[in-house]
Amino acid sequence: MTTLRTFILSAVAASLLSAGTAFANPMVGGAPMYESKNIVENAVNSKDHTTLVAAVKAAGLVDTLMSAGPFTVFAPVNAAFTKLPAGTVDTLLKPENKSKLTSVLTYHVVAGKLSAEDLKQKIEAGNGKAQLTTVEGETLEVLMKGRSLEIKDSKGDIAKITIADVNQSNGVIHVIDTVLLP
Repeated sequence: MTTLRTFILSAVAASLLSAGTAFANPMVGGAPMYESKNIVENAVNSKDHTTLVAAVKAAGLVDTLMSAGPFTVFAPVNAAFTKLPAGTVDTLLKPENKSKLTSVLTYHVVAGKLSAEDLKQKIEAGNGKAQLTTVEGETLEVLMKGRSLEIKDSKGDIAKITIADVNQSNGVIHVIDTVLLP
């Protein structure tokens, strides 16, 4: 009986440990995200981020986002890009608009690795809001709405973090539902 109990407890413990490992990082766009891979290596596997990946390539930011970092990236899903006025994405992807595209993309990146808990602490310390300086140079405002984290851009548009804390070897991604504009 003791042997059977030990076996069952060991099996349950092993199952829980493997489940914890499997879910340490969320799935994004139907693909597993691996902490051992960098931001670009993971993003290319997400079917929800094909527009973002195309934009990163067009802006020439692949090598930067594959570097050591660390970076915090607020990564808009494909549906976020469709909310922009018609033709905006196509216009930004043109070679002559590379500097504008780079500006928009780097506005979604903050130097350092900021988890959702880090963002919440900054909000508490800031009496309900926190300012983050982007790699682009302008600021984003981080807010709590109920239990959700939101990012407010310089134009007043709000992006909700839909998947937080997607850890990468060179930082963290927070998936958002709206494109932020400087």
